[in-house]
Amino acid sequence: MKKILGIGSALVDILTQIPNDQILKELNLPKGGMTYVDAKTSVEIGEKIAHIGSQMASGGSAANTMSGLARLGIEAGFLSKIGTDEVGEFFKKQMVETNVKPQLLTSATPSGRVIAMVTPDGERTFATCLGAAAEMHADDIRPELFDGWDIFYVEGYLVANPSMLRKAIETAKEKGMTIAIDMASYNVVEENRDFMLDLINNYVDIVFANEKEAFALTGMEPEAALHFIAERCQIAVVKVGAKGAFVQRGNEMVTIPPLEADVVDTTGAGDMWAAGFLAGLVKGENLEKCGMMGAIVAKNIIEVVGAKMDDTRWNDIHKAIALL
Repeated sequence: MKKILGIGSALVDILTQIPNDQILKELNLPKGGMTYVDAKTSVEIGEKIAHIGSQMASGGSAANTMSGLARLGIEAGFLSKIGTDEVGEFFKKQMVETNVKPQLLTSATPSGRVIAMVTPDGERTFATCLGAAAEMHADDIRPELFDGWDIFYVEGYLVANPSMLRKAIETAKEKGMTIAIDMASYNVVEENRDFMLDLINNYVDIVFANEKEAFALTGMEPEAALHFIAERCQIAVVKVGAKGAFVQRGNEMVTIPPLEADVVDTTGAGDMWAAGFLAGLVKGENLEKCGMMGAIVAKNIIEVVGAKMDDTRWNDIHKAIALL
């Protein structure tokens, strides 16, 4: 069975459920987006919401997807950089506990962290301080890191580090790997559209996007955006939230129906959708079943706070997939 190596920012999520949008406005954070902040600003945000209470979990988009894949029985690894601190050790420990093989470089800089604020409608807004994760350099990308892996999964947030990302993708391609990318956030796509298109046109085989990200890339509505992206890669996915998702490979297009869910927090929804889809793809399932597997895992993650689920919920996921 094919093995999947993810690359992304090793981050610890600090999850806080806020009562309304007012705090986001006061902090000048676009609702539903991801904003990079420096260490000072991260501390200030933390202090402003400290009275609400929070919980901590390993996070980062690609790391979430690798954890999901491992829980679905796929061999998964994760490449990133952490600090030599308690936060970094916490991250590494959680990766190992979910059976993800960590390939973690280290730095004297503190480990990255994300303050994830969830409004009552389940929408999540991120303030991200990358810390050590931002120090991944092109020189860190050594060919031997890719040995034994078949699929290279990239989180779109890494377009902020273009030289490193390009070196990583080119090295993976030279190793004969399939390249998959998740677009990560609409504002990241807006700011890096040309670079993202260049990657898709020249290297990427599988693209995951939600409708906002697809629009930011193409200026088109979901189905038109799907066709645009599918012309440039092997498989294109455009997720449309409560309306489901569209998947296209060549001339084959399938619509994945939405699954009813009691939405608590959308953190990790896209990450887990990708995990379910890729697990199906690795197991040789058709596009419709791959999409349904993605939908099942995503449906479950949005019913809990954060991007981690307990064993009971994962058992339910496996049962639901078995019934497809």
